Parts: sequence; C-alpha cells; structure tokens
Amino acid sequence: MKYRLTIDKNAEEEIIAIVHAPSSLTQQIENLVRSFSGADSLMGYTEDGMRRLAFSEIECITILNRKVIAIAADGERCRIPDRLRDLEAILPSYFIRINKSTLANEHRIQRFDAAFSGGVDAVFRCGYREYVSRRCFAEIRRRYEGK
Repeated sequence: MKYRLTIDKNAEEEIIAIVHAPSSLTQQIENLVRSFSGADSLMGYTEDGMRRLAFSEIECITILNRKVIAIAADGERCRIPDRLRDLEAILPSYFIRINKSTLANEHRIQRFDAAFSGGVDAVFRCGYREYVSRRCFAEIRRRYEGK
C-alpha cells in the first residue's frame, strides 16, 4: 500500500483513495473524512470568561439545567452556545450519543458500570458519570463488537 500527502496552501483540498475493494479501513477513512469539519475545538464560557476546548479534551457534552455544557478533562464545566444537534454534526466520529441529551467522547470513557437500578453508567476519566440509555448502549455494543 502506498501513501502520499501533499500540502499546498494554494490548492483546493481533495482526498482520493484508490483501493482494490472496500474494507473496514476504507470505511474508517470515509467516516473520518465525512466527519471532519475543519474545526478542532469549541469555545466554551466559564464563570471567569471564555475557554477554547480542543475536541480531544472534552469528556462529554450534555444538557444541564436547560443549557448545553461541555465537561472538560479537568472536570471544568463550560457552557456552549450551540445546540446539541448542531454540535453532533460538527464533532468528530468518536463522539457518540449515550442518551437523549449527552454526546460522549468515546476515547475519554474509562469504563461502563452497571447501575443499581439495572441500567448502565458511563464513567469518564475526570470522574463524571452519566447514564447510558438502553437503546444507545445496544448501539455502542454493536459498534464495539464490529471492531
């Protein structure tokens, strides 16, 4: 397999992949290209001011008290002015929906715990916990079993 990357600030961006047959690798490449919006961070508002949040440092984005909140890797909560469905369109493919009001960075999920009520909680590296709906958990399970 050959790989070539050409960086030219004056050329229009284009990605071309020539393969013999589709595979899981080509599907991952396609998902990555389709999910890339050109942005790699969000602006969040804290009590002290504004903060740039890189996608990789966001644990999850959830709705708390009718506001969209991003929880950073250090546990800080930042208000995001965008709607959850708009964010879902621009976030990378490693952000997965875990319930009706939460998008989680699957790279930052430390583990899934069985809750006392019979449900499942996602535990993030910063210690934040969020429940996972049964429907979303079934989709997450299919996603991991497919890898």
